Amino acid sequence: MIEMVLKRPGKGLGLLAALALHGCSTAAEAPARPRPALWTLSDSDTKIYLFGTFHLLPEGYAWRTAKIDEAIAQSSELVTEIGEVGDPAANAGTMMSLGVSPGLPPIMERVPEERKADLRKMIEESGVPLVVLDRLETWAAAMALLGVTFKRLELSPNAGVETGLTTGFRQSGKPIAGLETVAQQFGFFDALPEDAQRAFLTGMLDDPAKLKALFARMMTAWSSGDVDGIAATFNEDVDFSPLLHDRLLKQRNAAWAEWLAKRLDKPGTIMVAVGAGHLAGPDSVQAMLGRKGLKTKRVQ
Repeated sequence: MIEMVLKRPGKGLGLLAALALHGCSTAAEAPARPRPALWTLSDSDTKIYLFGTFHLLPEGYAWRTAKIDEAIAQSSELVTEIGEVGDPAANAGTMMSLGVSPGLPPIMERVPEERKADLRKMIEESGVPLVVLDRLETWAAAMALLGVTFKRLELSPNAGVETGLTTGFRQSGKPIAGLETVAQQFGFFDALPEDAQRAFLTGMLDDPAKLKALFARMMTAWSSGDVDGIAATFNEDVDFSPLLHDRLLKQRNAAWAEWLAKRLDKPGTIMVAVGAGHLAGPDSVQAMLGRKGLKTKRVQ
């Protein structure tokens, strides 16, 4: 759901996945025949397809391939970061339960002076009352304003890979499970220090043209299955902070690798689909599995 990349002020934004870790572009900016990376982790009686996703896409973007269709057909279960998204009202309630705190400075005081006009404009576009944002912790206020960013970048929350996968598995009567809960994912942001939360909010105020250029690079890397490119573009702004890298990538990847290793004890074929940024780089899920003596195989 969240899969966000926290961007430095002046470079970009944290974008849901999840909500996220990752992206926007137009279909024209991607390869004519996308081939997102796909791996398998298997033993004698278990096969796990490991698929790196792009959480938000333009409407109508065709990301499926024959190999992905084969993996979907063979899999009896889908596992994503949070499984079914669930009731939006309940999710909003979860965010509010974590994100409301007394004695906070006004939201306008939480961005640099030179970005206040941009924040004011975004708030006006959002329709969220200023009094509500003033009561929210900075990460939650940023979340409340993400809809403006989606609209500016012509993104559809209903066009991401997870949405397509969960719809298909649900229609086929196959179960859908999650590696994390909505509360856990919001909790990652709630636990961030205030300076990181303010970086998240300030990064959302960048010129949409700059954000589109950044996300176009991400889209190109993902759609072409360029793992090195994914590592460079998806995670570069998390890597500038050891704290963010540890909390948003390394710890979660380690937990997911542990889950995958244990899942090999249960026979069958399943698909595990998580943000592509988790499947690239030295602290990727595959690297964590390798430290356990388990190897993945690239099949696309």
